Formats: sequence, C-alpha cells, structure tokens
Amino acid sequence: MGRRKQNGLELIASLPWPVGIVLGILAFVGIRYGLGWYFTTTASHITQQVGRQMLSSGMLAPIAWIFLAICWFGALLSWLGRRKRKQLLATQTGLDNLRAMTWREFEMLVGEAFRRRDYAVEETGLGGADGGIDLILRKDGRKELVQCKQWRSMQVGVSVVREMWGLANHHSADGAKIVSVGDYTRDAIEFARDKQIELISAPQLLEMIRSTQMPGRHEPSTETTSGAPSCPSCSAAMVLRRNKASGQSFWGCGNYPNCRGTRAMKNLL
Repeated sequence: MGRRKQNGLELIASLPWPVGIVLGILAFVGIRYGLGWYFTTTASHITQQVGRQMLSSGMLAPIAWIFLAICWFGALLSWLGRRKRKQLLATQTGLDNLRAMTWREFEMLVGEAFRRRDYAVEETGLGGADGGIDLILRKDGRKELVQCKQWRSMQVGVSVVREMWGLANHHSADGAKIVSVGDYTRDAIEFARDKQIELISAPQLLEMIRSTQMPGRHEPSTETTSGAPSCPSCSAAMVLRRNKASGQSFWGCGNYPNCRGTRAMKNLL
C-alpha cells in the first residue's frame, strides 16, 4: 500500500505548532517584500521597475496574507492535535477504553505513546481502519514502520504480519511493529519470531501507556516463579513484576530494558 501524499496544510499541521508560526511569518515577509526586493537587484531595467512597483503598491500583499493564514491555521491544527493526543494518553485506564476509541483516535494514542518513549513519530495520513503504514518511528538512527489494528473481536493473522514485513523491506526500514487491541494467531507469532518485527498486543500496549502516563512507577517484584512464560517478543524467560500504582502483577521480559515485552496475569484485564 502506497503512502498518500499530504497537501500543504496537512504537512504544516503535522509539524510542531511553533514551526507553523515561524513559517507563516517567513512566507509573509518573503512574498510581501522579498520578491520585490529580488527583482530590484536584477540587471534588467524592466524587472527592476516591476520590483519597485511590487514594493510600492503592495500588489502581493493579499497573497502574502493568504500564506500567513494557511500557515497559522496549520499551526492551530497542530496545537489542537497535540492537546488531543495528550488527553487520549492521560485518560486511558484499561482495555474497554481502547475498544471504545475510533481507529483514528487509536492511531493518535499509539503515536503519542511512542513519542513519550523518545521516538520521532510521523503520522503518514494513509487513513482507513484497515491499516497499512500508519506511523513511522525514528530513534537512534533506526526507522521502524507501525501498523495499528483496532480490531475488537478477532486475532491478527499471519497474512497481516507477512504483509507488514514486506512493506518494511520495500521501504528499507530497520524493523516494524504491529499494535493491536486484540491478540495474534500462533502462526503470526511464529512468523515474527526470527524477524525485526514486534507484535504488541493489548496487555503490552496498556503497560506501555501506563509507563508513559507516569514514568518510573513500575518496579520489579521480589517474587520469583519456576513456571515463567517466554517473552512474546524475544522468547527470553520472563519475571514477575508489580505495578506500584495498582498493585497488580504482570510478566515482564527478563531482558528489560533491552526488551520491553510483557504478558498479563489473568487479573490484569
């Protein structure tokens, strides 16, 4: 699936809002005064005269104001979107909240959660509940593609994982992630096991959200067990951990922080 090209307003809205403010000022000054000044510096007497006319009459002022308005409107959209993402992240309390969201809100939430983990996040604007490349993550020189699946009543199958792996290779990405409200079939997990593709299920997503809502509130439990499951991300043995805020226990990867895989205890959801 190819990426939909963004128009100018969408591009500005995807940038931090102060960038849109500055772009608007630069566009206004450049069009209102810069073009006329440039024409006055040319060797042609005709273009010099045109340049002086531009400056004196302000004929380009309406166009300059239009560009300023577009940039500042894009900055406003960026600011509103940023506030919406913060609210989505702050108000998530469990699986029911995730299931009640629209697919677009789900993508925004996932993007904000990764942004809080120091990723540079690009929302591709592909649109549609069926996914594709919904987010592009960049961190430490790596580029990873993300697909969000807000399916409420079915598992993500191997065909979806295989398609995402193909997209990662096609776009020369270093890895890929699939984030789902549900879970994954055994075939999907087996396909991803030896590849740079992370399958993030609902318990893992909730843990990621909670850790970004209040960083540092999770700590390893002193409890140990001989029947520890394998990490769904790297297959390492897991250890029992406890959420300090709720007191609930969950399985965490023994390779943390290099791997952040989790498995929920039965009472987590």
